[in-house]
Amino acid sequence: MLKLVGAFLVVTASGLSGLSVARNYRRRPRELRSLRAALQMLETEISYGTTFLPEALQQVSARCERTTAALFSGAAAELSTMSGLTAAEAWDRALRKYYPGTALKPGDLAVLQRFGASLGISDREDQIKHLHLVMEQIDAETADAENESARNVKLWSYLGFIGGILVVLLLC
Repeated sequence: MLKLVGAFLVVTASGLSGLSVARNYRRRPRELRSLRAALQMLETEISYGTTFLPEALQQVSARCERTTAALFSGAAAELSTMSGLTAAEAWDRALRKYYPGTALKPGDLAVLQRFGASLGISDREDQIKHLHLVMEQIDAETADAENESARNVKLWSYLGFIGGILVVLLLC
């Protein structure tokens, strides 16, 4: 009886581990699409609104998805503290807080960091060009993430349970 309970726990734990990895593969394209939509909103705020950057970031955070809102509200909060941070430094600080809780990969982070480096240092037209560039890069990352998700979600879902069964068989 004890062996049966142990086997069940091993299969369940490894299966849940595989499902967790699969969930991250599913989350990444969704998060990238959410980031792109938020950047599109920021572009609208910059090009059609005459709001200051902290206010524009706050307005975007109020309208975008909850997971992405943390990045934009964090950057707005950092800029609003009047501690002398540049927009790039505020974006980077917010990004460092935001990134660990996401399914984004280091390449995605690099795209967002490059965008942050250009944030707030040029005129409206140049900012819009930078936004278009980062949105194109995020589109490319999203396509890669969707391909990766299609390949790996089922694999990791099954692999976790099959690996657990294999461990149980080897131990018995």
